[in-house]
Amino acid sequence: MQEDYLISIKGIMEQDGESDSIELVTRGSFLRRGDRYSIIYQESEATGYEGCITVVRVIPNERVSMTRHGRASSHLIIERGMRHVCHYDTGAGALSLGVSADFIESEFTSSGGSVRFGYFLDMDLRSISRNTVEITVRPSV
Repeated sequence: MQEDYLISIKGIMEQDGESDSIELVTRGSFLRRGDRYSIIYQESEATGYEGCITVVRVIPNERVSMTRHGRASSHLIIERGMRHVCHYDTGAGALSLGVSADFIESEFTSSGGSVRFGYFLDMDLRSISRNTVEITVRPSV
């Protein structure tokens, strides 16, 4: 994998009136195919998923899918107007979670850009958390 892009990821999870955030800056790949974009990076010890590879696919302002490959695999689909039941492996066990989009905003060019999205997680239709993710991609110098 040619890692010629700098990828900044900020995530916030709100649960039971509390919030937790994580920030990660890493190198990775950025691809454009027609009107779709892919961001690919290796997870680190900071995220707790060291050794895993994450692929974020974006259809601007419509849909985001996040797939993690490795010892703790997962696949989340965030799509406007839809609730998807998705696979999420915590490393201690796998879960099926409901995922509903809150918002999706993106601005990309062939050389980078950003996507910001929010989503709700539920289990058996009981709310678990509200999550916000912002990913910025730019060529590394």
